[in-house]
Amino acid sequence: MNRRQFIKKSSVASLGIAAGMGLYTWQVEPFWLEFVRRKMAIKNLPDKLIGKTLMQISDVHVGNRFDYQYLIDSFQSAMKYSPDIVVYTGDYVNYENEQQFGQLQEVFRHAVQGKLATVGILGNHDYGRNWAEQSVAKEITGILEESGIKVLSNAQANVDGLQIIGLDDYWGKNFKPAQALAEFDKSRANIALCHNPDVCDLDVWNQYDSWILSGHTHGGQCKPPFLPPPMLPVKNKRYSAGEIDLQDGRTLYINRAIGHLHQVRFNVRPEITIFELARASV
Repeated sequence: MNRRQFIKKSSVASLGIAAGMGLYTWQVEPFWLEFVRRKMAIKNLPDKLIGKTLMQISDVHVGNRFDYQYLIDSFQSAMKYSPDIVVYTGDYVNYENEQQFGQLQEVFRHAVQGKLATVGILGNHDYGRNWAEQSVAKEITGILEESGIKVLSNAQANVDGLQIIGLDDYWGKNFKPAQALAEFDKSRANIALCHNPDVCDLDVWNQYDSWILSGHTHGGQCKPPFLPPPMLPVKNKRYSAGEIDLQDGRTLYINRAIGHLHQVRFNVRPEITIFELARASV
């Protein structure tokens, strides 16, 4: 083989690899859902909740940008795990217009339900354009409530002795962390739901010292091997995905999202997280 033939064959091979990678990032990984299993050790957890499962689903993003039948199929797969508690951590739609309300109703007829409780919080996309449309948030909240999901807007829910604290979205119209944490009691078992992990760096936590479940970042959606993702919608670029010890008694977990803003993922598979509850040693 002479030099010209070698260069020609190498160029053809490179084009083939690039085309294959493009197809993978567009048609394979965005729909290659991973169920991630984790332990969640919580202080003061009641005996009856030890060994129970808590499932986190985040950033569903129902809309026109990808085939949301994938979401229905994913919900049906998730129900096979029979979770005890299900929490949704915001961004239910890619909001463009009122069409998303009907799409959300269609998908959430199949919403994953917990045997003990199903709760959720709103994300920035649930506030419509520029995160400023209260009417959009109200409509989405109504659809979620009709689907059996208790929406916590700066409020708390008690589930068999586990206090679930729901902060409304940082970028939305109703971010009131003091209200959400006003009744925080360190002597009880607690977890917090907070869509945007940047809130972890604000001085609003009232000595909170347990788990915080977030989403928002999608893990960056595309990540070079062994390198951080180049694009993250947070100020603190440490907040990408997975479990992060905040070094003050709080543990942050950032879910990589089940949906996506745009149909492209590389090295960041969509995720549903299943936590097994345990009691933390004090």
